[in-house]
Amino acid sequence: MNDSARGGALRPVITAWSAFSPYGRGRAAFIEGVAEGRTAVGVLDRDGWDTPDERAGLVPGFETRAVLGKKGTRGMDRLAGLAVATVRDLHAERPGDATTALVLGTTTGSAQTMMDITRTGLTAPLPHLIDPAAIPYGVMNGAAGQCAIWHGYHGPNATIAAGRPTGLAALGYARRLLRARRARTVVCGAAEDYSHARSWLESHGEDGVEGTVLGEGCAMFAVGLPPADGGPVLAEVLALDFRICLDGEWGAAVDRSVRTVLSPSGADVWVACASGAAGPAGKAEQAALDEAAPAETRLTPLPEFIGETHAASAAFQLGAVLGLAERTPEAAGRTAVITSVDPPSGTVAAALLRLGERR
Repeated sequence: MNDSARGGALRPVITAWSAFSPYGRGRAAFIEGVAEGRTAVGVLDRDGWDTPDERAGLVPGFETRAVLGKKGTRGMDRLAGLAVATVRDLHAERPGDATTALVLGTTTGSAQTMMDITRTGLTAPLPHLIDPAAIPYGVMNGAAGQCAIWHGYHGPNATIAAGRPTGLAALGYARRLLRARRARTVVCGAAEDYSHARSWLESHGEDGVEGTVLGEGCAMFAVGLPPADGGPVLAEVLALDFRICLDGEWGAAVDRSVRTVLSPSGADVWVACASGAAGPAGKAEQAALDEAAPAETRLTPLPEFIGETHAASAAFQLGAVLGLAERTPEAAGRTAVITSVDPPSGTVAAALLRLGERR
C-alpha cells in the first residue's frame, strides 16, 4: 500500500522527538551513542535477569518507579514505564493539550505481563487473586492508554502492531489522523521491553535467528501539519509504502517499495538507513536499498549497536536519521530513505523524508 502525500499541505512534519534507549535517557544520549558507533550491548546481571541470554541492550538503570515515582505506577510494567517516561520527556519539550492524539507501536504489549496474569489466574488460590493493578497492562493497548492518562491527551488513542516496521506504521496512522482533521498534533512512536517472557519466546520461536541479541527502548515523535508561524521543522514526511513479501524475494520487495516512495519526487537521497534484520532478509534488504537509492551516507544498522529492538526498531531508525541531520548543517532540505523488513510477518516498509532545519 502506497501512502504517498498528495499535496504539500497534507504532508505532516516532525517537530520534536525523544527516546529511552540502551544509550540512556533522552535524544542527546541516543544521538551521541549512534554518532560514536558505540555498542550499548552488555553482559546481563544474573541477579536481576533470569533469562537464557548472556547479553542484551538494556536501557541503563531503568526502573519504572525510580524514573516515574511511586504515584500511579503500582502494577505498571516495564513496557508501559518506558513509553510513559519517553512521552513525558517529549511532552516537556513540546507540550500537548487535550486534543493531542497518541499512537504507540508495540509487538503485543508486554508479553511478560500477559504471561504473569495468565499464570496467576491458573495457579493462584480461589478466587484467582490477580493483582488488579496489573490488569490494565495485560492488554495490548495498556501502555498507550497510560501515556494519554499521564499527560492529559484526550484525542484519538491507538496501538499499532506491524512487526519491525511498526514505527513507520505508527507514523502512517498519525498522518491519516492529521489528514482527517481528527487531531492537530499526534505523538507517535514505538516501544519494546526486555523481559524473561520475550527472551523465552525469541529463543523458542521458529523464526528466531541464532545469536540474536535483544535490545529494548522507546522513541516518540511529535507530528503535525506544517506550523503556520514557520516554526522549526525536523523533517517532512514525503511518502510511506507498506507491502507484504509472500515469496521470500526480500530484495525485490524492498526494491519496489523504495522506488515507490521515490517515484513522486525523483529525489536524490542524502542518507539511507536499513533496518538490519538478521538473516537473509536483512542482507537482501541492504543490497536492494543500495541499488534502488544510492546515498551519500549509509547509516550502520542499529542492531549492531543496541540489539534487536523488534517493534521499536523503525522508530529508532527514524531517530538515528534525525540525529544525523541535527549534527550536519548541510542536511537541511536533503532527503532520507528508511527501510524495514520483518521476516516473521513478511512486512516490508519504506519511508521518504525531507530533512528540515537544525535545532
